[in-house]
Amino acid sequence: MYDVMAIGNALVDHEYLLSDAALEETDLTKGNMTLAAIEEQQQLLAYFKLAEIAPSKQAGGGSAANTMYTFASLGGKPFYACRVGDDAQGEFYLKDLHTAGVATSKKSVHTGGVTGTCVVAVTEDGERTMQTYLGTSSDITAENVDFDALTQADWLYLEGYLAMTESIQPAMTKLRQQAGIHNAKIAVSFADPAVVKFAKDGLLNMLGNKVAVIFCNSEEAKLFTDKKQIKAAARALLEHCQTAVVTDGANGAIIAHKSDDHSELEIYEVATPAVANVIDTNGAGDNYAGAFLYALSQHYSLPECGRLASAVAAQVIQQFGPRLASQDYKEIAQRVLSA
Repeated sequence: MYDVMAIGNALVDHEYLLSDAALEETDLTKGNMTLAAIEEQQQLLAYFKLAEIAPSKQAGGGSAANTMYTFASLGGKPFYACRVGDDAQGEFYLKDLHTAGVATSKKSVHTGGVTGTCVVAVTEDGERTMQTYLGTSSDITAENVDFDALTQADWLYLEGYLAMTESIQPAMTKLRQQAGIHNAKIAVSFADPAVVKFAKDGLLNMLGNKVAVIFCNSEEAKLFTDKKQIKAAARALLEHCQTAVVTDGANGAIIAHKSDDHSELEIYEVATPAVANVIDTNGAGDNYAGAFLYALSQHYSLPECGRLASAVAAQVIQQFGPRLASQDYKEIAQRVLSA
């Protein structure tokens, strides 16, 4: 049995610390993710080398993978479907997940494929800007998905970035249908403002008639709903879900929830712990979703889920890289959930 099955892009992150001025020399949009061909990524890396900007860290990444890493580290049992190559980076990627307790399938390994990579540019304010070469992940299809895993899971978690991948859409539809048959609840993460801007139809396909939970940040929520205020955007998202979780950085998060019979609407405001020094926001939203979903799977209240998620995300942004050490997650949960 699994608590959750997730599907997402498998990427190895290569992080670089640079100034705003250096970022402006690229064609990247600050705070957003840009898809790139291998030649474009090579050009970006060549610029970094010429500017003497050295990589600071290599780590397993991918939005849903980070979320499942968080979920597993807190004590949950996740299964993750993806597509990697049978290369050194693919081996590194899967081993990293297995060590944390995230189950995968041999169906995720594509013989002769090249594992995707994400260049993460972190500016001095801690903001992350990403350029992604999907590699073999761009060709992920139903053949890479172990649908049997979902028959054993309580939750299905869908990563918004996959809204940009046409080949996976039939599998997305099948997963949603199978979730309905087996009474698995669905959670969807919007993942990035670029997804809402350029792949809204794909997101709507993920959402179907309605899902249990949507995770997004304030910019994504406002873009998706055309609302100017975060609370109004959160309420508007309830047309597509039962619970909308909208994060807003240091301003905290808004959790909007409709009761099962739709007779009651609840709005919770969850504060973010004060952080003196933001180093790197890469993975903050992914960790937030993973911690929130873990607490939800353990039947904690929505405010408690939000407090755990906020505490985990606040810790992540105080270090380089999208993941904490496994023990750090457990210590945060013990402190927050026993309070």
